[in-house]
Amino acid sequence: MKPKNVIKQKRQQAALRARRVRARMRGTLAQPRLTVKRSLKHVYAQLVDDTAGRTLAAASDRDVVEKGTPVETARRVGSLLGTRAKEKGIAEVVFDRGSYRYHGRVAALAEGARESGLNF
Repeated sequence: MKPKNVIKQKRQQAALRARRVRARMRGTLAQPRLTVKRSLKHVYAQLVDDTAGRTLAAASDRDVVEKGTPVETARRVGSLLGTRAKEKGIAEVVFDRGSYRYHGRVAALAEGARESGLNF
């Protein structure tokens, strides 16, 4: 088991990475921020309008009916979020990967959103 200070340090480093990524982008109503949360079991994505502080659309792997490998499920979450965004008239987004690297489930979610018609 890892000591508590190591776990705390990892969380602080992840928060710094996320802040560094978010410092370069702002979500608006015309071009919201597509943010990704990835846990060991689940993947969540939402479109956020930072000017109003509102979530415009959201999707997670709990909403997906057909599940497969985690990467396939993440792609389906991205396409589901893309269709929900299209229903609300959103075509352009800014992709916020948070503290996660752009590979695996995060990249698959982005590809699914692009396939459903979102531009970023």
